[in-house]
Amino acid sequence: MNIGEAARATGVSAKMIRHYEALGLLPQVARTDAGYRQVDPRTLHTLRFIRRARDLGFGLDEIEQLLALWADGGRASAEVKALAQRHVDDLAGRIQRMQAMQRSLQHLVHACHGDGRPDCPILDDLAATHPGSA
Repeated sequence: MNIGEAARATGVSAKMIRHYEALGLLPQVARTDAGYRQVDPRTLHTLRFIRRARDLGFGLDEIEQLLALWADGGRASAEVKALAQRHVDDLAGRIQRMQAMQRSLQHLVHACHGDGRPDCPILDDLAATHPGSA
């Protein structure tokens, strides 16, 4: 199957398939005499694995680790669980930070009159010097 067909079959764009190949996440894809990539069923399976991992928010480094663990039939599931738990913890921290941002913005939106006057608490807050800012 060519790269376009593989992209349609997996939901991974042809550009990303080439990128994953360049990063070494995919094995070297066979090529025709004309140089066109020919994607085999094993590579399709790997692309679906990568796509699902990306859908769950794993980064490329984590995906590389997951692929290595997946390929290692002798691996302990504890390694996989620990990697996934670290990702869960990271997601929880990001969610908390995003919820804090949401609360701050809700407060600012509520404080803004949104009328014809030029004063705006949202812009005032953005322009203010906050701890940790340069």
